Amino acid sequence: MKRMQLKSARHTRRKMSVRRKITGSTERPRLTIFRSAVHIYAQIIDDTRGVTLASASTVDKEVRGKITSEMTKSDESKIVGMVLAQRAKSSNVNTVAFDRNGFLYHGRVKALADGAREGGLEF
Repeated sequence: MKRMQLKSARHTRRKMSVRRKITGSTERPRLTIFRSAVHIYAQIIDDTRGVTLASASTVDKEVRGKITSEMTKSDESKIVGMVLAQRAKSSNVNTVAFDRNGFLYHGRVKALADGAREGGLEF
């Protein structure tokens, strides 16, 4: 149990280090992610109003329709990024501040960011 507490403490420290520097505004909301062992979730948040402007995840019906069993988790993350960008565009959001939420910027996190960029978001 001690090992899991240490791992959790390290993640929290990384998360707070990133979060201290990044805030979402009306002009440039914050794109934050959460990565679990199976799914990935992403939201675009306006911190000044405390409102979620757009969200997407691998459990959404629209995303599940595009995912096949042969896809890797990174491929699924890229689709989530593209769907999130599409939903953000419909909410008139073009630029965001990327909050990796303490996760390292590689693998599924990088794939989601690349998908959002391909979808038209700028960050």
